[in-house]
Amino acid sequence: MAEREGTRVLAVVPARGGSKGVPGKNLAKVGDDPLITRAVRALRNAAGVDQVVVSTDSIEIGSVAEAAGATFLPRPNELSGDRVSSEAVLLHALDTYAEQHGADPDVVLMVQCTSPFIGTETIEGVVSLILDDGWDCAFTAVRVHEFLWRRDAENAAVAVNHDAAVRPLRQQREPEFRETGAVYGMRVAGFRAARHRFFGRIGLVEMPATHAIEIDTQEDLAIARALAGSIDSPRGSEIDVDAVVTDFDGVHTDDRALVLQDGTEGVLVSRSDGAGVARLNKAGIPLLILSVEQNPVVAARAKKLGAQVLHGVGDKAAVLKTWLAEQRLDPARVAYVGNDLRDLDAMAMVGWPIAVQDARPEVRQAARLVLNRPGGFGAVREVADLVVHAVERRNGQ
Repeated sequence: MAEREGTRVLAVVPARGGSKGVPGKNLAKVGDDPLITRAVRALRNAAGVDQVVVSTDSIEIGSVAEAAGATFLPRPNELSGDRVSSEAVLLHALDTYAEQHGADPDVVLMVQCTSPFIGTETIEGVVSLILDDGWDCAFTAVRVHEFLWRRDAENAAVAVNHDAAVRPLRQQREPEFRETGAVYGMRVAGFRAARHRFFGRIGLVEMPATHAIEIDTQEDLAIARALAGSIDSPRGSEIDVDAVVTDFDGVHTDDRALVLQDGTEGVLVSRSDGAGVARLNKAGIPLLILSVEQNPVVAARAKKLGAQVLHGVGDKAAVLKTWLAEQRLDPARVAYVGNDLRDLDAMAMVGWPIAVQDARPEVRQAARLVLNRPGGFGAVREVADLVVHAVERRNGQ
C-alpha cells in the first residue's frame, strides 16, 4: 500500500531544559555533538521527513536545534513540567503546524534525543511501515531473549516470561522485543482520535542492539560516550571514492531467499538501501552490483536502483578488473562491499575493501572498514552516506 506522493511527515523532538537524572542532558555531548544535534541530524538525513521541530522550554536547546537545521518550537509553561506527557507535547506541535500550514501533516514522528545512536535507516523504516505498508503507528524495538523475573509479595523470585523448570537454548526461544523509546510514528488522524501513540494496527521496527542505548542516568551517558567512537562513523572513515561495487546476496539482502511453489525465488531488501543508492546517483557516484548468482531478482533490483549489474559471474576479480579498465577508474578510488569468501580477491584489488557487519571473519579481517549494519538491513545506505559525505566535503557543502 504505497501512498507517498503528496504526503507530509513532521518529526517532533521533545527536549525539556530541566532534567533531574542528568542535568542539562539534552545538550550533553556524545561523540562530537550534543544529543539534540545528533537527533536532528539523523532526522534531516532520513528520506521522507519533511520538517523537524524541536519542542523545548530552553532557549539554549532551541538555538542549538536551529543551528542543526530544526525549527525551534517554544513550549508553553503548562507543558514544561516533568509530569507532562509526550502526547500533550505532540498535540501542541501538531496544532502549531496546522495553524501555520492550514492542515495537519499525514504522519507525525516522535524522536527521543536521549537515544544517541538512532540510524537514518531506522527512522526511514518507521515511516515506511506507515506510508508504504499501511500500519497505523509504529515504534522501534530491540530483539531480546532474556529470562525475566519479578519478586512476589514475600520477596520470592517468580518467573515472568518462561517456565522456570524448562531451560531451552537461546535459538529455541521465540524472540521478544523491548521498546527502545527512540522513534515512534503515527498517522495524525488516528493519533488525534486516540490521543495516544499506540492505536489501530501497531508495527514494529527492529533496531540493532548497539543502537538501542537510552540515556536516563549518568552511567548511561558514560557508556554512550565510551561506545561513540566505535558506533559512530568518524571523519576518518569517510569513503572518498569515485565508484562503489557491491556483492548482492548478503549485502543488499540478509543472504536468505524465499523459494515459492513454482521454484522462483524472492529476497527481502531494505528501502533504506534504495534511498542510499539514490543519494549515490544524485552525487554522480556509479554503483555496480557484482553477483555470482544468475538470478532475475538481481537484475530486477539493479534496474529499480538505477545501478549497473553483472551477474552470473564466476571470477569476480577478473570481471571487476575488466570493468574498472572500461570505466577508466583508478582501483585505489573504488570501494567494494562484500560479505563472503568469494569477495576476497575483488576486495584486494580496490582501495576501499568494506565488510558488512555480519560478514565472514576472513572478510572482516581483510576489510579497511567494517560497517555497523548487517547485509539487507541498511548496509548499502551506510556506505552511501559515507561516500556522499566525502563528496559534499570535497565540494565544500
